[in-house]
Amino acid sequence: MTRFFGIEVIMVMGITDIDDKIIKRANEMNISPVALARIYEEDFKQDMAALKVLPPTVYMRVTDHIPQIISFIKTIISSGQAYATSQGNVYFDVKSWGKRYGVLTAINPDTQDEAAGSDKRHGKDFALWKAAKPQELSWNSPWGKGRPGWHIECSTISSAVFGKQLDIHTGGIDLAFPHHENEIAQCEVYHQCEQWGNYFLHSGHLHVKGSQEKMSKSLKNYITIKDFLKKCSSDQFRMFCLRGRYSSVEFSEESMEDAKNLLQAISSFIRDANAYIKGQLVCDPVREDILWERLANTKVTVKAAFADDFDTSRAVAAIMDLIHHGNRQLKAVTKDAGSPRSSVVYGSIISYIEGFFSALGMSFEERQVAVGGDKSAVLSNVIEELVRFRSKVRHYALALPEAADTAPVEGAAGAQGTKQEQKEKRKHLMQERKPLLEACDSLRGDLAAFGIHIKDRAAVSTWEIVEGGQTEKQTEKKS
Repeated sequence: MTRFFGIEVIMVMGITDIDDKIIKRANEMNISPVALARIYEEDFKQDMAALKVLPPTVYMRVTDHIPQIISFIKTIISSGQAYATSQGNVYFDVKSWGKRYGVLTAINPDTQDEAAGSDKRHGKDFALWKAAKPQELSWNSPWGKGRPGWHIECSTISSAVFGKQLDIHTGGIDLAFPHHENEIAQCEVYHQCEQWGNYFLHSGHLHVKGSQEKMSKSLKNYITIKDFLKKCSSDQFRMFCLRGRYSSVEFSEESMEDAKNLLQAISSFIRDANAYIKGQLVCDPVREDILWERLANTKVTVKAAFADDFDTSRAVAAIMDLIHHGNRQLKAVTKDAGSPRSSVVYGSIISYIEGFFSALGMSFEERQVAVGGDKSAVLSNVIEELVRFRSKVRHYALALPEAADTAPVEGAAGAQGTKQEQKEKRKHLMQERKPLLEACDSLRGDLAAFGIHIKDRAAVSTWEIVEGGQTEKQTEKKS
């Protein structure tokens, strides 16, 4: 939103560091719930960093805001929409909120049954404060020792930052009811406002393709982020996400392979376009007017796609169409006819494409190297020198003398003899230098096994890192 629309975004992420599951797991591990929550929190942050997900403006933990939560609950009770019980619990009275409850998911509070086996007045009433159980982490409150309910945590934290007006609330589709519905009710009672949240952005479940089941820990059909990143890169995961709608995500090996291939096609185009700009790739005259028009249309399409409920799939398709038209005019020719070059238009296309993906957390500059850290630049230079040396050897092996290079000899018989001698000399040189060309081809094949893909041009050779090594090596004709 910031990079494409210039909107300043302040993002708050609430960290639920106390709930029933955390308490149960902490008891099993014989550590405090807060300590366990910190472990999970740090693990989550590391995973997000590995996926290159930008952190929020601020993290806010529930246990750091207990006094504010208690104050929030007291205000709702004073408004008549919540009640405390003799057991020390506090519930939101859903029925008292009438038709205003259910604005997000169309839930009708009047259709509920009376609560059974509980101190709630009605079945759909939900907890704002839970009375403490024996040996459970708790805080003092006007209603006795206890801890916050789930829904009140988010309402208090978001209100502490944004007040009575929230622009966008995000979360999984499974949180729409009851979590987000209850948040709306709590906040609109507390702030006495007509509309607390303007937009709710619900992401779909991650499904395994061909299955109706969502990927989840309880179903044991999941893969951890750490294990995933051993096989795929964060850029590949991002491309996989961009290819679909956030409201419905299907995971499969085929969809990940599609993401890899798209990244490779983009990287290959950027390499070729850069080679053209540097004069390393000789082509026929370029139709600049067509490319400028395509670039302008792509910018309009991309912005319209993002404005249409973040339709990233349509935006990526527009980028790939631009690359397709850019590639169509990058057809190498053997000899340079001295035609005018169109470097600026290709430079503009590269700049826009790299800027587009940079805004989405992806970088194609890094794809030139296979390792991270300080060693990446060293490896890049080593490969560059190796490819340059191979290019010189290959150029020498192919630089055979032409018949016209020989001085003319008087008489038809003399000319014919010279031509035959030149032909024999070329044949002898070809045989003599054949091992050099074979060595160049062999080196190209060997490097491809490590994912380093060399492209031979008329005068020079370029290289790029190819994801997957041999499995994605492109077929090339022997020199």
